[in-house]
Amino acid sequence: MRYIDAFCHFFPDSLWQRIQTLEGAGAGIGKRMQNVPAIFDLDTRFKVMDRFSDYSQVISLGMPPLEAMGPPEVSVELAKLANDGFAELIARHPDRFAGYVAALPMNDPDAAAREAERAFTELGANGIQIHTNINGAPLDEARFEPIYEICARHGRPLLLHPSRNARMPDYATEDKSQYEIWWTFGWPYETSAAMARFVFSGIMDRIPDLKIVAHHLGAMVPYFEGRVGPGWDQLGKRTSDEDLTLVLDRLKKRPLDYFKDFYADTAVFGSRAATVCGLEFYGPDRAVFASDCPFDPEGGPGYIRDTIAVLESIEMSQEDREKISFRNAQSLFGLKA
Repeated sequence: MRYIDAFCHFFPDSLWQRIQTLEGAGAGIGKRMQNVPAIFDLDTRFKVMDRFSDYSQVISLGMPPLEAMGPPEVSVELAKLANDGFAELIARHPDRFAGYVAALPMNDPDAAAREAERAFTELGANGIQIHTNINGAPLDEARFEPIYEICARHGRPLLLHPSRNARMPDYATEDKSQYEIWWTFGWPYETSAAMARFVFSGIMDRIPDLKIVAHHLGAMVPYFEGRVGPGWDQLGKRTSDEDLTLVLDRLKKRPLDYFKDFYADTAVFGSRAATVCGLEFYGPDRAVFASDCPFDPEGGPGYIRDTIAVLESIEMSQEDREKISFRNAQSLFGLKA
């Protein structure tokens, strides 16, 4: 079976080197990133990929978001380095990298819109990656909407990556999250909350051609289908200080139906139960193979291997298997057959 890894991460060398010169770069880029060579070293990355046959990747940046690395003038520079570097990698190694997803300086929405246009029209980008909040701001603020319109106009997806850190506490009486709860449970919540803001703000009605890929198989949404479905059909029943039934009146369909309009990837760290649940919810036409390489305990190959094994263990038609493994990615990202 052919596999196109639709959501995995890499830093082009020019960007990686520039990040090291930023004030506080060691803390900003994260201790873990520094210790995962396959995220920035091309030879290491190729050795990981060589373990799998008929396998290629659509690459995007790893954490943290560019807008968290500095003021707008810095993030604009970093975005250009990232996207120029990605375009060069795709041109040099088309057999390895089927495409790339551009990064944007989202703390300057006007500059981000210009960079999105440049990435699509001049650099051949196959999509855009943004994070579930922009330095704490929600994605349904009006200043970000032109970026979504650009993605829709170019027919390329918006990839939604969770972003949350230990400074967001688990309890109101504390000032930080404990035991990395901010990551294990916080990231799926972040993604799910961002998806909800896209739905209830009306963005998906205003920009019906926008295609959004929710990382990690749609996060919490498939498992909580009952709450998202009949639960949110009763929006407003639990709120007394405003009339939220007006939100439902404005929407063109049930909230659950919008959530099913998202695309989702199979990067759930090798969990068969999560994969079965997610594929049941989204179906074979809305799921794309992805591994989240190289963030497994082995530094690259583990999640690829485990995700392939999980998919191979699930009974499905050959047509559906091909859709999930590579055909949906080809269509979504506009990749060559």
